[in-house]
Amino acid sequence: QVQLVESGGNLVQAGGSLRLSCAASGVIFSIFDMGWYRQAPGKQRELVSSITKGGRINYVDSVKGRFTISRDNAKNTVYLQMNNLRPEDTAVYYCNAQNLMGRDYWGQGTQVTVSS
Repeated sequence: QVQLVESGGNLVQAGGSLRLSCAASGVIFSIFDMGWYRQAPGKQRELVSSITKGGRINYVDSVKGRFTISRDNAKNTVYLQMNNLRPEDTAVYYCNAQNLMGRDYWGQGTQVTVSS
């Protein structure tokens, strides 16, 4: 059974940093594409960043230069380092895993709140 457990969300002041972690179990982590999504109140869930099993990385324009995604296949974990946080980054952040057949798995989410 696939399980994704996020951690690291918190309340932080604008300009601060947080590091989100997503630990996966029940998967052969190295062959999954991983991603971080976020959903703010009243808004649709959006892709923030992704990293493929081959290491290709993408970011949404609004976080380029501030967020960094990485993965540690030995620890079955994907990270999202978030620097220079802004109030508009406030959202619930979700970890996503996608297998070779395109099936998606989701974590329960972790709240990030950035105060101005």
